[in-house]
Amino acid sequence: MNWKKKFDRVPGLVITVLLLVVSVIFMVMLARTKMIPDTYMIVAGVILFLFVVLTAALVWRMSNKIRFTVGALLGFVFIAILAIGGAYVNQTRKAITRISGEKTEITKISVYVKAEDTADSVDATKGDTYGILQALDRTNTDGAVAHLKSQFDTDVNTVEFPGLTELADGLLNGQVQALILNQAYVEVLSEMEGYTDIQSKIKEVGTVDVENVIAEKDEEPVKPVETAGGGKIYTIYISGIDTRGEMTASSRSDVNIVATINTETKQILLVSTPRDYFVPLSISNGAKDKLTHAGIYGIDVCMDTLGMLYDEDIHYYFRVNFGGFTKIIDALGGIDVDSDYEFDSRNILGWHYNKGVNHLDGESALVFARERYAFSEGDRQRGKNQMAVIKAVIAKAMSPDILKNYSSVIEGLDGCFGTNITYEEIAEILQDQLKNGGTWNVVTYSVNGTGAKEKPYSLSQPAYVMIPDETTVDKAKELMAKVRDGQTITQDEAASDTSTQDMGIPEDGPITPSPVPGQEGSSDAQEGTAADAAADTTTADSAA
Repeated sequence: MNWKKKFDRVPGLVITVLLLVVSVIFMVMLARTKMIPDTYMIVAGVILFLFVVLTAALVWRMSNKIRFTVGALLGFVFIAILAIGGAYVNQTRKAITRISGEKTEITKISVYVKAEDTADSVDATKGDTYGILQALDRTNTDGAVAHLKSQFDTDVNTVEFPGLTELADGLLNGQVQALILNQAYVEVLSEMEGYTDIQSKIKEVGTVDVENVIAEKDEEPVKPVETAGGGKIYTIYISGIDTRGEMTASSRSDVNIVATINTETKQILLVSTPRDYFVPLSISNGAKDKLTHAGIYGIDVCMDTLGMLYDEDIHYYFRVNFGGFTKIIDALGGIDVDSDYEFDSRNILGWHYNKGVNHLDGESALVFARERYAFSEGDRQRGKNQMAVIKAVIAKAMSPDILKNYSSVIEGLDGCFGTNITYEEIAEILQDQLKNGGTWNVVTYSVNGTGAKEKPYSLSQPAYVMIPDETTVDKAKELMAKVRDGQTITQDEAASDTSTQDMGIPEDGPITPSPVPGQEGSSDAQEGTAADAAADTTTADSAA
């Protein structure tokens, strides 16, 4: 009889203990994210405790079959919910960990030979004389040379050339048998007059990955500026990479945005700078170059160069790989993007977009974000379209639809985003949003300029550049200062015309793109026509 009474309580005790253990594990995992405010954690803990007590009361005796059955069902359902919730929490924490806190960057330095050369590997070039650039990108080049010396266990003979065209000619004319060159420079070279077919005349036989630590401006860890009301101000460089390559690889940045964020006023200002802006690079000793070329030398050079332009200290960056966006967009079930124009893509044929809202899947969104030849504003409109895609993704991600394919979306973050903002800082921002809620006001502004032909620092011959319109640069500085000072800026204020210059078409006219599916057809020799400094706005509801 005693044995029967004891056994009558065993199943209920097992269910109760199991629920208690799962609840504790869930709370620990939730705490590890550092994203949940203490008040919310306490409330969640109390609710879980009450569920455990309720379940225990229902399943305490198996002899009461109805109560036991109801309690057991509730217990197992709640255990399943906590297990699934815990898996999502853990997956989210790991995904943010992967994209945050970047400290290194990879530069791909390749060995090139003539297309008809029989060499099919780096080892096959041992004993050759290698052409290298005399001054440009020497840190990475020297790192690759040192790697080859170690690999060959012998000295590597090199010949220095003053510029890209001279380097290419040295290989094609037989002065050297191979080149050691940053991959990004080959794309730059192929856009120069007389060298558009260079990629058909040379071939890559191997690559050396040179890892560099992203330069820190200060010995102490970077911290955002605190406001009087307890908020924080972040100034972040957003780099839009229009490729499907590695996030941590240094490359030209097609979209360059400085985000000024005030968490107290819930104000975000996005200032877009055209890729061809002709400005001194932080490493060029005053020599001017296209802004997009700054990315060849590392993301820290991009931040410092834009910091010089806008008189800002920019310590944070956030990379967006538009090529990798397709899997996230497909996982979300597509996005609704608002287009400023009706147009047919001229970069990749076969795509049509209506003025107004277009429902796009991953591939069509990528084509939309990459198109610039269909617009008189060229690359400036492409930047606006890419911002429209980002906004549409955020809007869809904030909707209940994200729950349908949450795992796929979270997995897609890896390879699409990367930042040096730490996990703790991201968690703090999310925790603040959960605690205080509120609507974010997002305003965008684009600086302007005039088209011209100049010789950039990174090139051997004149190319199309955009001479900055200083009135629009000054206005950008003014808007940034207002956000930092806690003022609310409106879209009308950002959209008011300050431009005194127009962007001109290069004398040789815009280049017609090659309609090859999947290829960008990008050209450093082509950009848009006259345009006022434009602005768009969005309001994102991120309330808890």
